[in-house]
Amino acid sequence: MSQPSLGQMRRYDPKAIAHYYRVRPWKSIWRAVSVVWMFAGFLIGLQTDQWRGQTGDHHLRRAAQLRRILTRLGPTFIKVGQALSTRPDLIHKNFLDELIKLQDKLPPFPNEVAFGIVESELERSMSELYQDISPNPIAAASLGQVYKATLHTGETVAVKVQRPRLLPIITLDLYLMRWAAGWMEPFLPLNLGHDLTLIVDEFGTKLFEEIDYLNEGRNAEAFAANFQDDPTVKVPGIYWRYCSQHVLTLEWIDGCKLNDEPGLCAMSLKPDTIIKVGVTSGLRQLLEFGFFHADPHPGNLFAMADGRMAYIDFGMMDQLDQGTKETLVDSIVHLINEDYAEMAHDFVKLGFLTADTDIRPIIPALQAVFQNAMGASVGSFNFKTVTDEFSALMYEYPFRLPAKFALIIRSLITQEGLALSLNPDFKIVEVAYPYVARRLLTGETPALRRRLLEVLFKDGKLNWKRLENLIAIARSDNNFDLLPTAQLGLQYLMSEEGAFLRREIILALTEDERLHTDDVQRLWELVKPDFQPGRLVSAAWGAIADFSSERAAALLPSVATLLVPHSES
Repeated sequence: MSQPSLGQMRRYDPKAIAHYYRVRPWKSIWRAVSVVWMFAGFLIGLQTDQWRGQTGDHHLRRAAQLRRILTRLGPTFIKVGQALSTRPDLIHKNFLDELIKLQDKLPPFPNEVAFGIVESELERSMSELYQDISPNPIAAASLGQVYKATLHTGETVAVKVQRPRLLPIITLDLYLMRWAAGWMEPFLPLNLGHDLTLIVDEFGTKLFEEIDYLNEGRNAEAFAANFQDDPTVKVPGIYWRYCSQHVLTLEWIDGCKLNDEPGLCAMSLKPDTIIKVGVTSGLRQLLEFGFFHADPHPGNLFAMADGRMAYIDFGMMDQLDQGTKETLVDSIVHLINEDYAEMAHDFVKLGFLTADTDIRPIIPALQAVFQNAMGASVGSFNFKTVTDEFSALMYEYPFRLPAKFALIIRSLITQEGLALSLNPDFKIVEVAYPYVARRLLTGETPALRRRLLEVLFKDGKLNWKRLENLIAIARSDNNFDLLPTAQLGLQYLMSEEGAFLRREIILALTEDERLHTDDVQRLWELVKPDFQPGRLVSAAWGAIADFSSERAAALLPSVATLLVPHSES
């Protein structure tokens, strides 16, 4: 049976792609030679500058040369450049300034070609579709370009048109990348090279999804549904009557890119406020919804004058299952608890270690990595440090990178890199840790409530200091209201599920045969600003409103039993 042509391929199929290019070796050989030739010239130039002592003088020239090479090589290499453009801690500023241009300042393709694609895909003329449209693209990116238009119904929209003949370029690059990954594996540590081909396949799968604009529209609506109750996040609406596989029409967003500090200042927006919105929304994607944006570079994120952050590109998304989300929360809890043995088990569950791995020698290695990353305080943690430490760890222990986590790590590092470009002193955990503290204290699901118990109880005893720290960290956010959390906590204590916690709290209060009044007093001083008499009565009434007399009768004997001294030892 004959293989489908590349133009008919809708999903990434590495076997079909390999078959196509194996019988056309001249295409792959010519492309490989072109790639090697271009980068060889660039590397020779860098080395020559170093020999002549002209590295600093020629930085701007070499940066522009690299941008031109990536642009000439096309979408796949532009994607690599976009990822690098978000890492100011890795890339020299002159190179960074050039690579940022890859986000939406690429050479456009001709307007007549773009308008021809729109008319062909939507089967109507431009005058029938739009009241007016910008004569030239507003932005040109790796996979398409965007025009500003007005519909006949009056709405201002963005019209995204895909570049022509993308599939032949992308499939050839993916074929060569996959071949290179297989060729490199014998020269890499077994664990590092183990999933290299799978990572290329994951990238290929996402790239194919990204060039299907109907899929992008569906992603946008799913993302919007997740954040429908979040006033800090904006998702543009999709105009489905004006969409196809290669044309996407969506609501126009007025704002500025997140790395445009003058633009932020013009709108009187503080960079740190926007960073906080971005990091918090990113954590919600990973830990609450499991549906996350895998390509959050500045060209895809806009700050709006009202303080909201808008996501405008939903081509590269991924989904985490419930088990993975819960294990990620587990790993954060175990990091807080400095329980590195349990963290090693988390890495097994997440696929970073195989089930038959002896984790005993890995536990002290994890301890060293995370203690170095944390430094003197939680605020000194950053993902760059962790990834650097893990790079070294991969050579010594059987860690491997699951293909799924390549996108998660890229998303986290990209967000941190974007934040660093706005504030070089930014520490992602200064936002992430209060978020996790709030999530644990709120405990809206049984799974999270169990994890809160893991954080608060160590060796069967309530850790008063940790409870105090969690509340203090959560209250450092002005938007965090402790009273609803206390109401949820009271409801939980009065439930069957809270029986264990009721007992443990009473035992903790009377531990060592003394009442811990000093611990309670410190906690009260910490929380009493939130507990105004009127609000306190209202919250307490809300907690017990649906509490039946039968449940109260069942609860009181168990409490009384704990309070009455036992005569028997």
